[in-house]
Amino acid sequence: MNLAKVVGVVLIAAGAIALVMGSFSYTRETEAVKLGPIELTVKQEEKVNVPSWAGGGAIALGVVLLLMGGRKG
Repeated sequence: MNLAKVVGVVLIAAGAIALVMGSFSYTRETEAVKLGPIELTVKQEEKVNVPSWAGGGAIALGVVLLLMGGRKG
């Protein structure tokens, strides 16, 4: 399997996950106050929405790479 086919499969999988999940979240830790040896940190949960066109585009690009990846120009 060449690189184009592997990237195509990864894009199809990532696009499908993006369409199913719709968003993902992560925790960001920031330093709020630092007074000498005392530090206060704040943990915030951030949510990132993945547009459906991005998931669909990743799937389409993955399909194109799978179909064109095996051709020799």
